[in-house]
Amino acid sequence: MELLAAAGRSVETLMAESLEARASSLLHQSILKVLADLGPHARRDLAAQVDAPAAEASRVMDDLQSQGLIQALVVNVGGRQEVLTLTAAGTAARATALDHVNGVQDVLLASLTKGERAQLHYLLRRVCATAARAGGAQPGSRI
Repeated sequence: MELLAAAGRSVETLMAESLEARASSLLHQSILKVLADLGPHARRDLAAQVDAPAAEASRVMDDLQSQGLIQALVVNVGGRQEVLTLTAAGTAARATALDHVNGVQDVLLASLTKGERAQLHYLLRRVCATAARAGGAQPGSRI
């Protein structure tokens, strides 16, 4: 299990460094992913969904908004709330980041054959599903 944890930390570090070089972060991408996959969210709900401290998530949301990747809509249902949604530029930025992450993945898995990559993917999905059932992280919760 130590080897799996070490591999996970190494991959996360490489992805974070790769995103950082592009003035982004894993939290930036997590927020974009939630908005792309699940649609508009209130700020507080979005911070909870990405499992980040509210202040840090809010800072990243403001950054994404200043870049024009997300937009805020004020909704007056049960009180005034700011609801965030992905813009077309945000959708494009998300696609570009996914392409970049896939490039990092290709570098990491370069020594594996296509069949070995498929087998690794299958095994990791099983491990993540088992961890989720045991109360661990949700499968596929990051980027």
